[in-house]
Amino acid sequence: MSNYTADNIQVLEGLEAVRKRPAMYVQGGTGIDGYHQLLTEIIDNAIDECLAGFANTVEVILNKDGSATVTDNGRGIPVDMMKKEGKPAIEIIFTILHAGGKFDSNAYKVSGGLHGVGSSVVNALSTWLDVEVKRDGIIYHIRFERGVVVSPLSQIGSYEGSENGTKVTFMPDQTIFKEIRGFDTNRMRRRLKELAYLTGGVKIVFEDNRHSEPVREVFHEEGGVAAFAASLASDGKKLYEEALRVYGTSDEIEVDIGMIHTSGYGQTVLNYANMITNRDGGTPLTGFKTSYTRVLNNYAKKNNVIKKGDPIPTGEDFLEGIFCVISVKLGDPQFESQAKVKLLNPEAQSATQSVVYEKLTEILEENPKIAKTIIEKAANAARAREAARKARELVRRANPLENDELPGKLADCQSEDPSLSEIYIVEGDSAGGSAKQGRERRFQAILPLRGKILNVEKAQLGKILKNAEIRAMVAAIGAGIEGTGEENSHFNIEDVRYHRIIIMTDADVDGSHIRALLLTFFYRYMRPLVDAGYLYIAQPPLYGVRFGREKTLTYVYNEENLKELLRDNRGRKYEIQRFKGLGEMNPEQLWETTMNPETRVLKRVNIADVLDTNETLEMLMGSEVPPRREFIEDNAHLAQLDL
Repeated sequence: MSNYTADNIQVLEGLEAVRKRPAMYVQGGTGIDGYHQLLTEIIDNAIDECLAGFANTVEVILNKDGSATVTDNGRGIPVDMMKKEGKPAIEIIFTILHAGGKFDSNAYKVSGGLHGVGSSVVNALSTWLDVEVKRDGIIYHIRFERGVVVSPLSQIGSYEGSENGTKVTFMPDQTIFKEIRGFDTNRMRRRLKELAYLTGGVKIVFEDNRHSEPVREVFHEEGGVAAFAASLASDGKKLYEEALRVYGTSDEIEVDIGMIHTSGYGQTVLNYANMITNRDGGTPLTGFKTSYTRVLNNYAKKNNVIKKGDPIPTGEDFLEGIFCVISVKLGDPQFESQAKVKLLNPEAQSATQSVVYEKLTEILEENPKIAKTIIEKAANAARAREAARKARELVRRANPLENDELPGKLADCQSEDPSLSEIYIVEGDSAGGSAKQGRERRFQAILPLRGKILNVEKAQLGKILKNAEIRAMVAAIGAGIEGTGEENSHFNIEDVRYHRIIIMTDADVDGSHIRALLLTFFYRYMRPLVDAGYLYIAQPPLYGVRFGREKTLTYVYNEENLKELLRDNRGRKYEIQRFKGLGEMNPEQLWETTMNPETRVLKRVNIADVLDTNETLEMLMGSEVPPRREFIEDNAHLAQLDL
């Protein structure tokens, strides 16, 4: 007889389910992303009041005790009784999932809230949460602890004037977020600055009171998304002075796009729906690309900008060097998931397509110099792409099998199951030799690279595709490459031959540089690998320490661990071996320290912040020297001299 009965069935009351399974309700679970998502949810509620036209100021404060406070001067959360529930609306909003004003189009025509879980989930995952509401001259207060009301709604005072508003203060629960020790100032500053651009006029005040000297900053960006695009391109050489703004409304969907073109070769397009970052774009991005390419091609044809005999630029050619921010506001956003990485509304595509076609056509007609500059840049990209294609065709004709063969220096693994297979991209033939001898050939492949690969942030696509080391990586991984602009040229994650792609470089300055070049390439041309969690960085040891007459080495991975090890073994004789290169380790040592799945340390590469990642790559790897010099000067004191 089965022992699975009704007694095994649990019914979780109220917000218990959220506390038991946080990852089901908050993006990032109990990690650093989930911790910050709590504050983001409360901030988004305040911003929604601004979008609805009832507030113009939001204040975010990080308090000394670790809590956070968000205040807005909007309407104030409703405090009147809900007849059916027999409780005040404010209590329902903070204790019942899928309850809130976001479902009523009369309350919020535009909001980032989709499922009505934001406030209640924050409440459930907080040790305590306090709310003060100012409405019609009366100040109300309610307090919760771990999602349960401990101080029912009451009137605590009065005020003069007509300004209403809401103030929410909460303390994330350390029994749930065990490894997190506070909000990251830089992370919050970036999000608030982003919101200031996207709202185009809302005043956002940020205070960090956790240090001896409080920090206060005001974000107020009247220039909106055009100013946002210009700020993204601040380190690049702009092809014209002022960023372009494409703005309009179609079928009650507001489309606001800022763009500027630079002399660079990459493309940065950020997507937002109701102020929410859509990392993977979605329907508005599709609509933008369709009309953007069509408008530019129409203008080029009408005004004979493309020379006779030159290749016609593709959409990717027109996007070369662009910095663009796409922001749409709509009444009923439908996202791919609670993480909101992609907007799915088909009407958002139609609206974006319509607005871009009409407004961009007008902008180009009124600014012929800018139109010609953009198209000539794309024409150069098209010529470079065509030259690269012809070069590849010559190679294919010389060796018809090359297109189907794996690179000769690849030592492939025996497994044909990608989920079980991994490839080490190794710096140098010497380290590659040790890795080939030390590996477990059943599932580990080795691809040695010769020297430093091309910096793709500074190079045109034609040059990138001719680079032998890049071609070897593309062939070995087997999934193609993004952003070539050619027909049938794309990256297909299903064709990836290894689900662990591991960058293994020396633990020195040159190794760090090679690692940065590789990460830049993967981010710009194989980003789906990063998004899928397939890209890793190996952590070879810096030192091997032998105490007394011990035969085995104790491996140490950083300076701090070395000091701690020697402190713990004070009084013992020891020898220290410094591993400046992977080639200095024999195959057994390399396996034991860096390649053995049982003992190795791998760092998975992920993108915490697309905006920050783009800015960092542009600054550190781009063609503009001054910002890089400034960064080096500001951080030189942190560097360690490796003699």
